[in-house]
Amino acid sequence: QVQLVESGGGLVQAGGSLRLSCAASGGAFSRSAMGWFRQAPGKERAFVAAITKSGGNTYYTGSVKGRFTISRDNAKSAVYLQMNSLKPEDTAVYYCAANPGGIVENSRLWNYWGQGTQVTVSS
Repeated sequence: QVQLVESGGGLVQAGGSLRLSCAASGGAFSRSAMGWFRQAPGKERAFVAAITKSGGNTYYTGSVKGRFTISRDNAKSAVYLQMNSLKPEDTAVYYCAANPGGIVENSRLWNYWGQGTQVTVSS
């Protein structure tokens, strides 16, 4: 089991930065791949970034490559998403997710989810 709590969302102007944090509890964190997904109004939940359980490999959707960075601290049971050069199209609820089965882009295959944090980017 993994319980996830996101924080760090907010309102920012285009071009600005935010850092999302996800605190995990429950013991399975270090055995799980971790990911960030986002869901904009009227759209399906979409893959943003993911990191392997060791932190050795990271994956990004094309629209955020070069702007977002995912990282994790297994000692603190935490995962982060540094978001730079934010654009209005990044506006969404951002969700942290955990999957002991590894990294897949299909959100339906991830086992554990946080409650989400709102990110709003104004133009």
